[in-house]
Amino acid sequence: MPDVFADLVGQDEAVTELRRAAAAAAAVLRAAATDRTPALVAAGEAETGAGTPDPSAGMTHAWIFTGPPGSGRSVAARAFAAALQCAYGTGCGECPGCHTTMGGTNADVRLVVPEGLSIGVGEMRALVLRAASTPSGGRWQVVVIEDADRLTEAAGNALLKAIEEPPPRTVFLLCAPSTHPDDISVTIRSRCRVVPLRQPPATAVAEVLVRRDGIAPDVAQWAAAAAQGHVGRARRLARDPEARKRREAVLAVPRRLTGVGAAFDAASALIEAAEAEAEASVAEADTAERAALETALGAGGTGRGAAGAIRGAAGQLKELEKRQKSRATRAQRDALDRALVDLAGFYRDALTMALRAPVDPVHTDTAALAGAGAQKWDAEGSLRRLEAVLACRAAIDANVKPRIAVEAMMLALWKG
Repeated sequence: MPDVFADLVGQDEAVTELRRAAAAAAAVLRAAATDRTPALVAAGEAETGAGTPDPSAGMTHAWIFTGPPGSGRSVAARAFAAALQCAYGTGCGECPGCHTTMGGTNADVRLVVPEGLSIGVGEMRALVLRAASTPSGGRWQVVVIEDADRLTEAAGNALLKAIEEPPPRTVFLLCAPSTHPDDISVTIRSRCRVVPLRQPPATAVAEVLVRRDGIAPDVAQWAAAAAQGHVGRARRLARDPEARKRREAVLAVPRRLTGVGAAFDAASALIEAAEAEAEASVAEADTAERAALETALGAGGTGRGAAGAIRGAAGQLKELEKRQKSRATRAQRDALDRALVDLAGFYRDALTMALRAPVDPVHTDTAALAGAGAQKWDAEGSLRRLEAVLACRAAIDANVKPRIAVEAMMLALWKG
C-alpha cells in the first residue's frame, strides 16, 4: 500500500502541512507517555516554558479542508486521519492504523457522509457524544465530516460546543467548499485551522488515473481535461461508457436549442436523465436497507407476536422512506450538477475561442462545435450563456426547484 497521501493530487503545500501536523501529533503522544502531556495548541504557539519545544506545535484539534469540487477535500481529511492513527506518525500506509483508517474500519475514526440534503442535530449530537470517549487504540478519536456546509443551524451549534470544549484526544476534520458564512459558520471557522486545496492540474489527474487505475495515457489525459480536474469524475468518464453517453447528451444541448419548444424539451430531457441516473445509483442501497430493517423488525417471522411486531414498525419504515427520499433528491441534484459543469465547460470553450485566448479547450471532442458557437455568438454572447449555466447551479444550490431553474437556463441559452 502506498503512502496515505499518494492520492491527494496536486496539493504539495497541503500535504507538507498535514505531514508536519501528524508528526506533531505523534510527539504529543510520546510526551504523554512520559507524563509531559501538553494540550493541543493553535498554529503559531510553538514554544512553552524557557524555550522548550512544544510537541503539539503544528497540530490543533479542529481543521477545515476547503477547495472546489474534485480538489480532494475528503481525500485529504481521510489521509490526515490515517496519518494521525499511524503507528509511526507519518501516514506510512503499511501499519494497521493506516490500513484500517483508509479501509473505513478503524474504531476511532468516525466518518459522516451526508446522504440527504442536510446533517441534522440528532446525528451530530450522537456523533459528538461518541467522539468524547477514550480512543480504543490509544491514539486519537477522529471525526471526519464530509460536506460540513450541509450542517443545519442546530447541528452546527452542537458541533461548535464540542469544538469549543474538545476532549483531550479528539480531532475534528471538516470538509467544505469555502469558509464563506454560507458554507460554514463564522464561529466554527474561527476555531479551526484552514487547509485550502486547489483544483489539481489535468496532467496530475491523468498521472493518477494511469498509475492507480491502469487507464491508457491518452484516455486518461482526455478524461482529466473533460472532468476539469475532478479526479472522481475523470475516473468515471474513463471507465464507464454510460457516463460518457450522458456527457455526450449534455454537450449536444447547444445544437438542440432552436426555439422555445426545443428549450423546454431539452430541459425535460436533462431533468429526466438526472432522475434516472439518481434512481439507478440509490436503488440497490434502498432495497438492501429496507430488507435489513424489515428482517430486524421480524418480517417473515412465524412466532407469537411476529405479525403484531411488523405492524407496529410502520413508523420506522416511514422514517427509512423519508431518509431514502432525501438521499434520492441529493443524488438527483448531484447528477444534474455534473451535467451543468459539463455544459459550463462547453460555453467556457466558446468564450476562450471568441477571445482567442491561448488555452486548451475543456472538451476537445466538441471543440469544433464550440468554435462555431464562438463565431456565431461572439465573446459577449458566449459569456452570457456561461453565466446562465452558473446562475442555474447557484439557483439549485439555493433550493430553487431544479426543473424551474433548468427551464429558465435553457431559455436564456436560446435567447443568448
